[in-house]
Amino acid sequence: MGLWRFADVVAFRTYARLCLARKDAAWADATIEAMRSRYPANLDGVPQIVVPSPNSEPARDFLAGLRPDLVIARCKMILKPAILELPRVGTFVLHPGICPEYRNAHGCFWALARRDHERVGMTLLKADAGVDTGPIYLQAGCDIDEVHESHTVIQHRVVLENLDAIGRILVTLSRGEQVPVIPTGGRRSADWGQPRLTDYLRWKRTARREARSRDARRIAAVS
Repeated sequence: MGLWRFADVVAFRTYARLCLARKDAAWADATIEAMRSRYPANLDGVPQIVVPSPNSEPARDFLAGLRPDLVIARCKMILKPAILELPRVGTFVLHPGICPEYRNAHGCFWALARRDHERVGMTLLKADAGVDTGPIYLQAGCDIDEVHESHTVIQHRVVLENLDAIGRILVTLSRGEQVPVIPTGGRRSADWGQPRLTDYLRWKRTARREARSRDARRIAAVS
């Protein structure tokens, strides 16, 4: 990465903790409450285990005992084949980014920073040994407010606002029915790293300038 880019990443993490974390946490709390109302369920009887790593032996034994049809992996670790291959249908990832162009954990951030609006979204894929390289079953986005929302909120929303479509596909696959795979041949593939403060500030500055320009055009059209 180099010393300068490393410092840029550290600077962003400091900025995010001081300036973004509280607002993002409040949004998350409100969203979780809304989701509980939308999808009411009693989770008291759901088996749980807390482990230091999803690749640990206790995690494997726990999953093997459950004999799951499918697993949704919501972690930032590469899972070992012993875990990936346990579910009957497979292990699936709700990736906050459009693959293969924006692989790794911060796809939405880099699409926004690069002004690639058509690829600000999420990807439902079946996990394999690579980093977000498995077969893709869904790619979707949602309306965003990049001036007022952080990339963290945006990358959660592109998943949450497509839960119904995600659910239908996973249920279909669990029944053994076919779901068309989205072809990715010929598309650029890139593995992106951590957000950097310079890119974040440039993104926000550009987004505000573009919003002001749109507002001015609307006012001119009305007058």
